[in-house]
Amino acid sequence: MNNSKIPFNGIILSVQPRIRLIRSFDERSHNYLGYSLFIRGVIDDTERDFSVGIGKAARQKQQFCVGDEITGECLPVADERLEPVEFYRVSKLKKIGDIDNSNTPPPWETIPPELEVYRERG
Repeated sequence: MNNSKIPFNGIILSVQPRIRLIRSFDERSHNYLGYSLFIRGVIDDTERDFSVGIGKAARQKQQFCVGDEITGECLPVADERLEPVEFYRVSKLKKIGDIDNSNTPPPWETIPPELEVYRERG
């Protein structure tokens, strides 16, 4: 497995909670892994839409929302069956452009709630 990180940049299209659903016989549970960023941009010198998984701390630090322009480096997921995103283990992540949220955008364009809020909502 190649451990060289892949550079990316682009515009965030969506920010969603990153959840792993676990099923065992008649029981199910889930783990909150952080957030999934769906991005339209360039990754590994290819322009396309792609998804990147980030942790709770990165989301709290950067306060990502739809329309933000970001850059960073990441790895392809090792096992696609265990991750809801294409890329993860992001480093050098930073926001290089903001959208103007002053005109009361729809709820999906604001900064998403903390993972605990998603848990409370079920």
